[in-house]
Amino acid sequence: MISYAIANLEAQLGFPLFDRESTRKPQLTAAGRSILAEARTVSDGIAGLRAKARGLIRGLEPELHLVVDVMLPTERLVDALTAFRDEFPTVALRLRVEALGAVTQLVLDGVAAIGISGPMPGFASHPAIEPIRVGEVELVAVAAPKHPLAKAGRNLHAAMREHVQLVLSDRSELTKSVDFAVVSPRTWRLSDLGAKLLLLRAGIGWGNMPFPMVQEDLGSGSLVRLDPPGALAFTYGFEAIYRSDSPPGPAGSWLIERFRSQVTPEQKKLELRRPTKPATLRREQPQGRRKSRK
Repeated sequence: MISYAIANLEAQLGFPLFDRESTRKPQLTAAGRSILAEARTVSDGIAGLRAKARGLIRGLEPELHLVVDVMLPTERLVDALTAFRDEFPTVALRLRVEALGAVTQLVLDGVAAIGISGPMPGFASHPAIEPIRVGEVELVAVAAPKHPLAKAGRNLHAAMREHVQLVLSDRSELTKSVDFAVVSPRTWRLSDLGAKLLLLRAGIGWGNMPFPMVQEDLGSGSLVRLDPPGALAFTYGFEAIYRSDSPPGPAGSWLIERFRSQVTPEQKKLELRRPTKPATLRREQPQGRRKSRK
């Protein structure tokens, strides 16, 4: 049966796939090896097509649009997406990284199906948004060792207002009139967290950063932590969000649960018990100043 099928295939192709004369056991010819490689590619493609069709039949999304807050630790994002790729190999993913209200804006506009958003005062009970708590990250105030604030001592809190604070800005209309955790009236505004880190290392101002992102710098001494006397831990909470009228399918729901599972029981207890300092909110003055988050 197999020999008959191979003979028919060779007749259709017009050349032999096996050398049956020079060896006792038939061996693939050079042309046969080339055709075999192509055949495997076609077979894998058909298998993928069948898997995608099975997923569509059971409601699996063919594509998932995800937007995450720039403050989300990279390790958490990589862990979730690596597991997602293994669990849903047929689902394409589109990822965007935004700041502050831009995450919620993209979900509200239907551009993204799921968002991992930071704090959004006034939107916790928005009727169009369903929030699910997925942990937090500690924000720490840092500066370069050569920065004057590194030697400010007990007068640190007052001195912070006298020096340039590097503030992360976003492109959202939702939060254009609100500053988050901005202490100093002197600010530089940046749209990229990586650029902010580079300026902090260079001693150009001070600023708040996610602890995982600066942990190595603090260990090596290229940045120092600024801890005003009596200051409480400043945590930045995350929520998985989606539109109430457009809940995620199987892949999206699985991804949200993956982010939730990253939060250990100990961390959940800390979220409930740890004293925290909320972000300082203030309306911008004067009008026309860009919205931002620290």
